Amino acid sequence: MADKERTENKDYRVRVTKMIVRKEFTALLKEKPIQSITVRELCERTGINRSTFYNHYRDVYDLLEQIENEMLAELGARLKEVAQENDLMSMRLFEGIFRFLTQNQDICVIMLGENGDKRFVYRMLEMGREYCVKNYSAAFPRASKEEIEDFYAFVSNGCIGLMTRWIRTGMKKSPDELARTAKAIMSEALGVFRGR
Repeated sequence: MADKERTENKDYRVRVTKMIVRKEFTALLKEKPIQSITVRELCERTGINRSTFYNHYRDVYDLLEQIENEMLAELGARLKEVAQENDLMSMRLFEGIFRFLTQNQDICVIMLGENGDKRFVYRMLEMGREYCVKNYSAAFPRASKEEIEDFYAFVSNGCIGLMTRWIRTGMKKSPDELARTAKAIMSEALGVFRGR
């Protein structure tokens, strides 16, 4: 029993440490690009020693990658939940994405901001691409693969623009309101395939 309790205490301490590091790291990313952030600076701000930092991360780039990977895994799980619906305009999909962004607001503000990691945005778009292209192709069988890919490129980048604007304006709209806006815009855009 004592071993289990020690393990649980250690796991809790690790989670708390990682949470503090993430909070201070994202605060620094709001101030400056990742290239200007040092492990020493991060450790001073968090109050942890460098060996503790290096127990979990190789460097600040590894820290950023781990945060991004956790977020993308969570987003992927949410996309899988709604993928079975085969609904091009699923409100659950839109609401899920915007709720996800709200829950991960600290890092999303950074990733979609001027100091953001463009690879993260690309990886996020690629994750949604498979789901959307499959559903668009099934719904519009006479459309060519290239037309479907062009359509996805257009609407997905529009969604990124919508998300970026939402974040930069302080996320005043609720995830549900933004989901309705995205759905309305995409419904109009789908008109290009009507009759096919």
